[in-house]
Amino acid sequence: MKRTSFDTWPCSIARTADILGDAWSLLVLREVFYGESRFDGFIGSLGIARNTLTDRLRRLESEGLLRRQAYQSDPVRHEYLLTDKGRDFFGVLAAINAWGDRWLAGDEGAPVVLHHTPCDHDTEARVVCSSCGEPLRHQDMSARTGPGYPARLLDAPAVRERFAPGRSLGDARTDQA
Repeated sequence: MKRTSFDTWPCSIARTADILGDAWSLLVLREVFYGESRFDGFIGSLGIARNTLTDRLRRLESEGLLRRQAYQSDPVRHEYLLTDKGRDFFGVLAAINAWGDRWLAGDEGAPVVLHHTPCDHDTEARVVCSSCGEPLRHQDMSARTGPGYPARLLDAPAVRERFAPGRSLGDARTDQA
């Protein structure tokens, strides 16, 4: 079955999901942040099939999140290292971890706790406004088209409605329970 590609959609969420939208890619990146860098190490820590791991590593490398580097010459073996683009993804994984701890952790609590070494405190990711520092909540947000939105789509009624001035993301239908 051929998968749908979102790489040309005018949406950063869709484009990111196109690259990292499956669990194995996220888990491979998690393992790299935990310090794993070698193929057999990924197999051991994740229990992932070799062909699946090969596909994910190739994709993460081709998208520029990982860089492959030989660590042995006979036979040639490689390790996978984070690039700047890959390191920049840490905040996303930390936010996913915080959401999972809030909504999916059992009575025992979080399975893994992040510790901020510079201040020596346990922490969790928070998504805040880059200007005022307040938490980002959907009901306090609106969205508008940016400079990268395709001009040919701007006059579509659905686009005009979605990005209408003053329309809050809080207008989205939600369960208020």
